[in-house]
Amino acid sequence: KMTVKAVKMPCTAPNVYTKVPDGGWGWTIAFAFFFVEALTYGIIKSFGVFFNDLRESFDETNSRISWIISICVFVQAFTAPLSTILSNRFGHHLVVMAGGVLISTGMVIASFACSVVDMYITIGVISGLGYCLSFLPTVTILSQYFDKRRSLVTAVASTGECFAVFSFAPAITALKEQIGWRYSLLSVGVLQLSVVICGSLLRPIIIKEQEEVKVQPPEEITETKYMLENEQTRTSIESIDSGVEITTSPSNVPGNTKAEPKSEEPKEQVQILSDNNSTPPEPKNKLLDFSVMRDYSFICYALFGLFATLGFFAPSLYIIPLSLSLGISKDHSAYILSAMAIAEVFGRISAGWVLNKEPIRKIYIELICVVLLSVALFAFPFASEFWGLMTCSIFFGFMLGTVAGTHIPLLAEDDVVGIAKMSSAAGVYVFIQSFAGLAGPPLAGVLVDTTHNYSSAFYSCAAGMVLGAVFLSLVRPCKAGLCRRQQQCVEEGAVVVLPDLPDDFIEMDITKAENSGKVSN
Repeated sequence: KMTVKAVKMPCTAPNVYTKVPDGGWGWTIAFAFFFVEALTYGIIKSFGVFFNDLRESFDETNSRISWIISICVFVQAFTAPLSTILSNRFGHHLVVMAGGVLISTGMVIASFACSVVDMYITIGVISGLGYCLSFLPTVTILSQYFDKRRSLVTAVASTGECFAVFSFAPAITALKEQIGWRYSLLSVGVLQLSVVICGSLLRPIIIKEQEEVKVQPPEEITETKYMLENEQTRTSIESIDSGVEITTSPSNVPGNTKAEPKSEEPKEQVQILSDNNSTPPEPKNKLLDFSVMRDYSFICYALFGLFATLGFFAPSLYIIPLSLSLGISKDHSAYILSAMAIAEVFGRISAGWVLNKEPIRKIYIELICVVLLSVALFAFPFASEFWGLMTCSIFFGFMLGTVAGTHIPLLAEDDVVGIAKMSSAAGVYVFIQSFAGLAGPPLAGVLVDTTHNYSSAFYSCAAGMVLGAVFLSLVRPCKAGLCRRQQQCVEEGAVVVLPDLPDDFIEMDITKAENSGKVSN
C-alpha cells in the first residue's frame, strides 16, 4: 500500500512516497509540462510567422534570419548539462522559474532590436538558455513521478507543443495586423513569463521504502539478554585471577561471590550495538554523472539522437517551399503544415498508449517508429501534387509524434540507463543532440542551393534517420552484453569464506577462560 508522508510543508518541499506514485502530485506536474511545452517548443515552431517581417525590417537574407532559430535551438541543447547541474544543486522548480524569466527577458528585449545580430543575442542566446532551463528539468521530474504510466502521460503532456502551433500561429498573425510585429513579439515575451508559474508547481519527489518493524519473540529477547550477561561474565573473568569461580548466569552465582554487573553497563552496551548497526549516511548525489558515457548502450542511444535530430526540424522548414515549387498555392501549403501538426498530436498519444502496455520491450517499438519515419522522409520527393504531399505530411507527422514524444523519456528505461541516472543522462543526451540541431537546417539548405531541388533536403533528413535507426538497434544488444559481463564478473569473483563459528557462544567463553587460568597457573 502506498502512503504519503502527511506533514504540513511549504509548496517547495519534496513529496515523500513509499513507491513511485504513478499519479498524485505528478498530475499537476504533467499539467505544468503541457504549458511549458507550449511556451517553449510551441513558440519556436511558430516563430516562422515573424520571418518575412524580420527580413524586411532588417533588410537581411533568408539564411541570416534563419540563424536566429538555429542559434536558439543550439544553445537550448548545448547548455543541457548546465541545466542538469543547476537542477541537482538548487532544485528543479527554481531552475525552471529562472528559465522562464530568461525566456521572457530575451523576447521582450528582442522586440526593441535594431539589427539581426541583436536577435542572435536576445532570442538565440538569452531565450535559448531559458528554453533549456525550463524544458529539461520539467520533463525529468515528470518521469520520476510515473512508472507504469510514464510513456502515456509524457506523450499526452508533450502535445502542448502541437496545440500551440495551432493557436499561436494564427493568433500572432492576426495580432501583427493590429499592432505590428514588434508589439506582437513583446506580447509573446510577456506571455512566456507564465513559465515561472509552471516552475513553481514542481515539487521534488523522494521514494523512501517503508521499513518493516519486526517484533522480537520472547525467546530471542531472553537469549539476547543471556548473551549480554555472558559477555559481561567473560570480561570479568579476563580481568581477575584464575581462582575465581566461572559463572554464566546470575542465577548460578553464589551469594558471596555474586559478580552482578552495574545497571548502567547493559544500557551502554546496547547503545554501542545500536550505533554499530546503524545505517551509514547516504552519499551525496553528483551534480552531473558522466559515468553514463561509459555505458555502451547509452552511447548508441546518444548517437541515435544525434543523427535522428537531422530529420526533426528540416521537414517542417522546407515543406512549404517544396509545395510551392510543385505549383501548390500558399493557402493549400499552409493546410499541409497544419495537417502535419494535427497528425503529430495523434502520433504522440498513440505512442504513449502503446508503450504503456505491459509487458513490452519499448526500445523495439521505438525502433519500428524510427524505421517508418525514415520511409516517410524518403516518400516526400515522390509526391507530385497536393494530395500526395498531404498524405506524406500526415504520415510523417504521425510518425514524428511517436518518436519526438518518447525519445527522451525512454532514457529512464532499464534498456538505456534507468531512472536513477535519468537526470544526468538527459543532460548529456540533449547536449549531444545540439550539434545536429545546429547543423541540420543549414546542411539541408546547402544541399538545396547546390542541387536547386528541395527534395535534397528530405533525402539528407532520411539518411540521418536511417543512421539513427542503425544505432538504436544496437542499444539493446549492448545493454544485454554489459549485463552478461557484469554477471560473469560476479560469478568469477573472490569466494567469501565464512569463519567457523562455535556452536555455542557460552562454550567459547568458558574455554577461553579455562585457557587463561592455565596460563596463570
